[in-house]
Amino acid sequence: MGSIWEIDFYSRPILDDNQKKVWEVLVCESALDISTKVDSLFRYAQYCPSTQVNSGWLRTALQEAINQAGKAPIKIRFFRRQMNNMITKACQDLGIPAQPSRRTLVLNHWLEQRMEEVYPQEAGYQGGANPSVRLEKPLPQRLPDALEGQQWVFVTLDGADLAEMPEWEIGFGEAFPIELAKVSPETRIPGILIFSPRALPLAGWMSGLDLAFLRFDTSEEGRLLLETGVTESWIVANIKKPQLLAEAKGFEEAKQKANGVHFIGVQSDPKAQSFAGFWLLQEVNL
Repeated sequence: MGSIWEIDFYSRPILDDNQKKVWEVLVCESALDISTKVDSLFRYAQYCPSTQVNSGWLRTALQEAINQAGKAPIKIRFFRRQMNNMITKACQDLGIPAQPSRRTLVLNHWLEQRMEEVYPQEAGYQGGANPSVRLEKPLPQRLPDALEGQQWVFVTLDGADLAEMPEWEIGFGEAFPIELAKVSPETRIPGILIFSPRALPLAGWMSGLDLAFLRFDTSEEGRLLLETGVTESWIVANIKKPQLLAEAKGFEEAKQKANGVHFIGVQSDPKAQSFAGFWLLQEVNL
């Protein structure tokens, strides 16, 4: 399997000599498993004058990144929806699929680091918060009937347990090193296990969704929601029983203590020794 890249192309809190915002493209390789060494992942950064912000400039910059990496990625993820047309066009011109996604964890942490350490050192720096992304919030959809799990439970694992993931039998999945999320091996990581006799088709369908994170929504009735892509949302379960409500609240509390890190596992039944699917996730504020 080839690499997946994450990119951001947007203005930075820096003004040029004409008092115009300086733009920048950031390109980094996604961490796809628990044992990835973050420092070994490919990264590329280049500033762009405000007068040259277009898909042609971005295509040229991406080609330079490919030249430096030595190989093109199999797809590129990006989280800024307002840049959808420009990023998609540049990627199409290079023959690389572009995917709007909230699963841009390496990029998010790199951006935070550059906001704190790099941009303040530049001439023309203008202090202020990194502009957040306005995300639409469409109504959550029901999971297709054929894909609903027969049964599911809240569970927790120690961060250290996840180090053994490379030895687990997993059909579909994706992970990242927990130190990327500043989580220690002693931290309890919450998650859910979904059991279904159709575990493999369910996991295969989920793998095509670009999983972002799970969240417990209390705004209406208690609902466990699976967030995917940039704005999609799916109802995993409606929760009404007092014991399950308490467990769902405990899941959210544990998730906050783990810097948003959590997981989803899919198995054929509670006694299964393998996973049809296993995803390590992190909820981040974009």
